[in-house]
Amino acid sequence: MRRRRRSNRRRIWYAVVILIALALVTVAAFLVFQSRKPEPIILYVNQGNGVVNGSNFANMIGFASSRGFNTIFFQVYRQGVTLFSNAELATFVNDSHSRGVRIFFALYITNSSQSIPTSILNLGEDGVSLDMSSLGLTSQEQLLAMLEASYRGVTAVTTTDMQSPLKPDLLILETYYLTTQQYIKHGIVASVGVFATSSEQDYKSQFQYALQNSDGVMVFDYAGLLKRGY
Repeated sequence: MRRRRRSNRRRIWYAVVILIALALVTVAAFLVFQSRKPEPIILYVNQGNGVVNGSNFANMIGFASSRGFNTIFFQVYRQGVTLFSNAELATFVNDSHSRGVRIFFALYITNSSQSIPTSILNLGEDGVSLDMSSLGLTSQEQLLAMLEASYRGVTAVTTTDMQSPLKPDLLILETYYLTTQQYIKHGIVASVGVFATSSEQDYKSQFQYALQNSDGVMVFDYAGLLKRGY
């Protein structure tokens, strides 16, 4: 009898241990799943190709969210000029978040004399992106360092340099053409240029390839999609 009781106790103990282990594995898997952030599906809004401001911002956000974009790179600084007031930018942030879309302030910098407009940072935006491919590498490194020193959000860089050594939180390679699509890989975010597509089917094909073979996709740009009707 004693042996049977001991054997039963052992079975019960083993069963309890197995149940606890399964529970721990389930909790760990749940936490990992919850912590995973969705891949950025980015729509770039270039103010040089089509102005987006208070009068049509809501239309742009509606367009983006209806097509599966979860992030906007919204150009707010262009060639040394800040395009909006802080109050306007805060409104854009609130409007984006109300639609479940993240918004990055995109700074288009074309000359080393142009500096980061720190006064418009930390208004609730999800990140800041530096668009500065026309500058030399040293200037780019300095600007990224300045941004990281003064900004607490996510940093991003869009670049035409397929070998860029920069290490922001998000490095987006502008892989618009067949000659640059060989650089699409995990560890970076790839890009699709609407201007470099021949049809909507071609656009969708390039979009899916970039998304599946890198850590996200950026589409350049909103005005191009409107013009093509994609």
